[in-house]
Amino acid sequence: MAALLAAVPLAPALGADWNDPQEPFAIFGNTYYVGTRGLSSVLITSPAGHILIDGGSPKSPVQIVQHIGQLGFKIGDIKYILNSHEHFDHAGGIAELQRLSGATVLTSVEGERVLRTGKPSKGDPQYTELPPAMATVANTRAIKDGDIVRLGPLSVSAHYTPGHAQGGVSWTWRSTEGGRTAAMVYADSLNAISAGPFRYSANTSYPHARADLDKSIATVAAFECDVLVSAHPEGSGLWERLAKQATMGNAAFIDNNACRAYADGARARLARKLAAEAAEK
Repeated sequence: MAALLAAVPLAPALGADWNDPQEPFAIFGNTYYVGTRGLSSVLITSPAGHILIDGGSPKSPVQIVQHIGQLGFKIGDIKYILNSHEHFDHAGGIAELQRLSGATVLTSVEGERVLRTGKPSKGDPQYTELPPAMATVANTRAIKDGDIVRLGPLSVSAHYTPGHAQGGVSWTWRSTEGGRTAAMVYADSLNAISAGPFRYSANTSYPHARADLDKSIATVAAFECDVLVSAHPEGSGLWERLAKQATMGNAAFIDNNACRAYADGARARLARKLAAEAAEK
């Protein structure tokens, strides 16, 4: 698995196929995939209301809302929308989803500022290639590293994982099915992608980017992790596991090594990035 994930090509800044259609499906217990083919969005349900993680790009909400309905749930029952990081391909659809649901939007301090203002941070590693603005998001709130989002029986923990973006957050919770409780992880992107003059080895706009990414990789590797969904689903082998669901049921998504493999792939990509930057000198 680690070798497979290390070989996954980095997604382009403007992925033309990220919004290709994808049928929604149950992952485990009360956790469902409602995103597009290339952009993850996960719904965690409860009788007290639901929590949605990530809103895809500005084109994604049409599919996400449709998928939630297909599964028998209502967009108006979403009480919280959580964000992995503030790039347009994971946060660009949040403004519309918030408008439709009335939900409170939660993310890191850095991410909340971008969602609220619609303006990317000049310290972002991809700043020179990001859209100059996104739709501003209403009803946002910053959460701290380690905070727990509670809704009825749901408890979803925030783990700051910056480096790919300054406001990165990974999320963990538990889902139960058939008497088994699984440790669920929604992992933020850990890819060392930069644009323009930004260098992970040395820069002034985000001087601790490399240290942040190193720490974030270690954080994800250390998670208790039975089921992993990454912000880009192909980055954590989700489609390979989905292909086994027909014969294995939702147990197909359980892989106790998934977070370590995801982190190993990110660590290898960071090493290649730093080597390429060194070769430029």
